[in-house]
Amino acid sequence: MVYDRPSRSPRWGVRGLLLSVLTGVLVAVGAVPAYADTDTEPPSVPGPITVAEITTSTVLLTWEPSTDNVGVDRYEVTVTFTDILSVYQTTTNSIRLTGLRPSRLYLFSVRARDAAGNGSPSSETLRLVMPPGDDEPPTTPTGLRVTGVTETTVDLAWNPSTDNVQLALYEVLSITPGEDTVVARVWLLPPWSPRTSVQVSGLTPGTTYTFAVRTRDEAGNYSAPSAPVTVTTGAVAACAVDHRVLSQWNTGTQVELTVRNTGPEPIDGWTLSWATPGDSELVAVWGAELVEQLDGVVTVRNPAYDPVILPDETHVIGYLANAPGYAPTGFVLNGVSCLSN
Repeated sequence: MVYDRPSRSPRWGVRGLLLSVLTGVLVAVGAVPAYADTDTEPPSVPGPITVAEITTSTVLLTWEPSTDNVGVDRYEVTVTFTDILSVYQTTTNSIRLTGLRPSRLYLFSVRARDAAGNGSPSSETLRLVMPPGDDEPPTTPTGLRVTGVTETTVDLAWNPSTDNVQLALYEVLSITPGEDTVVARVWLLPPWSPRTSVQVSGLTPGTTYTFAVRTRDEAGNYSAPSAPVTVTTGAVAACAVDHRVLSQWNTGTQVELTVRNTGPEPIDGWTLSWATPGDSELVAVWGAELVEQLDGVVTVRNPAYDPVILPDETHVIGYLANAPGYAPTGFVLNGVSCLSN
């Protein structure tokens, strides 16, 4: 069997200029012949593609040659893997393709072109699954860590795995006694980028979870799960804080905070903190006791005479700040973020 080495080119690429000496005249093979303007007849459709030889990573394809009123110049072989399309060229009716992946599906088609550039219709597509040959699992992901937590989400990141052929995806497992459940997948095949992070969503507030991550390669081999990591989601906000500016002048602001217990249980003893803009500081507080002002964060606690906020009841705090336009943000009551208006 005679075959050309494949010449890979972009789908619409320009053929290289090859020089040959014919009867003492230097001719540019690939240049447009003199009869190109009059040759408009395309070659016939190449015959069905057949597999002459195959290994786990190479395949030799052959087909019945096309015919043409002048002469077939070349064949263009299209190879499709997932959503990647590559085009190879050969001057004979066979081609050997290398670097293919075991156990993966490929689509092959071929069309003929004459020297005038007329192209035949494509042959019937050959669907071919390469023989299995990859039984080596990927390496185990390392460094699983939590990079963010909310009431219903956890952000995870890890160090990448490696594989002898090709990684396909990462799977995040929720580890529970007697059962591991896949809760997130990160695909690594095109067009997805090789990410090593994911957000797990739909979690229950105030709940402890244990996660691990594993890798799968294209042949279906799985790595061992990574070392687990345990995290507790944030509690549901049981408070809401409304604030309003009562008055302000060129050197100060008077603000009123209304703290509401939105949970089902009484809040018996509390500490409230919030962020202050710029270099603003409180100069007077009522309805609470000032604990500290540090790095732009104010912390107060309940007054001794009124430590309890019952469900759906409120507590009012007032204060003076030493700057106009004072707007507090980021309220946290007993370590839990509050809703705010």
